[in-house]
Amino acid sequence: MGTVWVVMHDDGRKLDAEDERLMTGLGKFASTAHQPPVSIDELRFQIAEREKAETALRELTNALETRVRVRTEELEQEIAERKRAEEELRRSKACLAEAQRRFEGILEIAEDAIISVDSNQRIVLFNQGAERVFGYVADDVLGQPLDILLPQRFAPVHRGHIEAFAKAPEVSSLMGQRRDVFGCRKDGSEFPAEASISKLDLGGELVFTVILRDITNRKHAEERIRQDERELRQIVEAIPALILVLAPDGRALYANERVLEYTGLTLEAFQADDFRELVFHPSDVQRLRDERQEALARSATFELEQRARRKDGQYRWFIIRYEPLLDDQGHVIRWYATGTDIDDRKQAEERVREENLALREEIDKTSMFEKIVGASPVLRAVLRRVAKVAPTESTALITGETGTGKELIARAIHKRSPRGSRAFVTINCAAVPPALIASELFGHEKGAFTGAVERRLGRFELAEGGTLFLDEIGELPAATQIALLRVLQEREFERVGGRHTIRADVRVIAAANRDLQAAIAAGAFRSDLFYRLNVFPIEMPPLRDRQDDIPLLVEYFTDRYARKAGKKIRGVSKRTLDLLQAYPWPGNIRELQNVIERSVIVCETETLSVDESWLARQALPRTGLALSKTPVTEEKAIIEAALAETKGRVSGPSGAAARLGLPPSTLESKIRSLKINKHSFKAV
Repeated sequence: MGTVWVVMHDDGRKLDAEDERLMTGLGKFASTAHQPPVSIDELRFQIAEREKAETALRELTNALETRVRVRTEELEQEIAERKRAEEELRRSKACLAEAQRRFEGILEIAEDAIISVDSNQRIVLFNQGAERVFGYVADDVLGQPLDILLPQRFAPVHRGHIEAFAKAPEVSSLMGQRRDVFGCRKDGSEFPAEASISKLDLGGELVFTVILRDITNRKHAEERIRQDERELRQIVEAIPALILVLAPDGRALYANERVLEYTGLTLEAFQADDFRELVFHPSDVQRLRDERQEALARSATFELEQRARRKDGQYRWFIIRYEPLLDDQGHVIRWYATGTDIDDRKQAEERVREENLALREEIDKTSMFEKIVGASPVLRAVLRRVAKVAPTESTALITGETGTGKELIARAIHKRSPRGSRAFVTINCAAVPPALIASELFGHEKGAFTGAVERRLGRFELAEGGTLFLDEIGELPAATQIALLRVLQEREFERVGGRHTIRADVRVIAAANRDLQAAIAAGAFRSDLFYRLNVFPIEMPPLRDRQDDIPLLVEYFTDRYARKAGKKIRGVSKRTLDLLQAYPWPGNIRELQNVIERSVIVCETETLSVDESWLARQALPRTGLALSKTPVTEEKAIIEAALAETKGRVSGPSGAAARLGLPPSTLESKIRSLKINKHSFKAV
């Protein structure tokens, strides 16, 4: 009963159905205990009932003890958690107080004005920054409407903005996004500002905080920058150069009129991100992208060379100089890129480079014509004619058999002329396929024909200001003869595939080893071109007409090849000289050079001797010696006969070219020009 009483008087414990059942049992047990036993059976029954009641009571007692113990443990845990929560709350309050103290300190030392207003737009916070900006002390404005800090003309707008912001879901926003923000100081003066606003719900009460910064100095600086930019833009327009104004990251902001006029583009096109792809050569854009970005990051003056597209589609070389404009802190605020046309200089450099390549090729060639060797009367007569024509600008036509030294005479004319310091460029017209000869002479543009992957300068451009030597001029195709005639008459030409006329300041010297008069009669060569070339004719004598020069030539070649082979050869046997002077030399000086070189190689003594069999095998029919001077109809018959004997073979020791005493390339050219089918002789 005591336990029941404790349970009943426990505020945290309520009686439930189980408690009521136990109370009912206990009541019955108590009632029975006060009634006398009627009989032994009844007594036994009562004892049994009592034992049941005691068992139930014990169970109840155990259950109540268990529940009390569990509850006690729960209470102890709740008390411990409450103490921990109270400790956390205490620490949180301390931290909050410290944070509030620090926040108030930050508010006071903040340079920006920080102002808080309640839902009625009355000022509840006014920091020292606000006092400095507006000229008020906090006590003057606390509780006052926000309107006192705003120009009267803007006050309704700002009130409406705050009211709309209170209903918006955002908790912060920038002010002045649609129009400028202004503040009003205590003395009534206005100032430009930038501001942001945020809101905080404190128990249903909205508090608005405005952070405001006076940007008067910045506005003045921006206005000065705009004024400076206007002045700089005027200066940029006055400078006679192509000028781009760029942002620090390289974006184009402005292009002067000369840039727009040169490119034919609008200012909007330059302000697009891809303006470089529109203006500069694709190869240069890719090549200079990384280099330009690295240079921009260094904030120092730099230069780049690249090609800019003119409005007519032609690219010209420019040197672009980038000059930075720095602020007081040394930061780049603008780049000024100035373009100077250097295309003429680049073309000259390219021309010099090509000339050097051409000259290097000529120097590298093994040639017997290092100097003129000989003192025969016929050679002296030729040299006298060279001395007369060299100082002039007249075109010269040198004729003679192959190997007589026509190119040497052409070089002598060039070196003695006013153009001697400039390039001497050569081309063998018979060695170039007819389809490519125009490109070789006049150059071609990129894409002019299959395989023209880039623009190439022709021999006329390489020889600009100098001399162009056209060897074997009689092998030129008819179409190219017309183009060459135009150059000689008008001093201008066009590249293959090009549309622009190029002026030519070139002296032309031509050479031929065939009878051009006969070619004119046969319709294979233009008479007007012949007369343009034949202003000053020079005929080179064959070596068989210069027997007095053979000893000098033998001595010269012997010394040359002996030094190259590291041998000491002191002289030439008389029998060898007699043999060489008696030989007709169908291959002229070139053949003599080959014989001497071979003899030096096999020579084992200090006296040079020549194997007579070498000359006997190389003796040619008289028809071959005079082939270049025969009429075209007879020339065709001689060539066909030689092809028949060699079964259509042109090159090699047993070929038709060797039989006729002609270079294989020359004979191939003659076969094409005479329309001879060399393959038809293979079956003969």
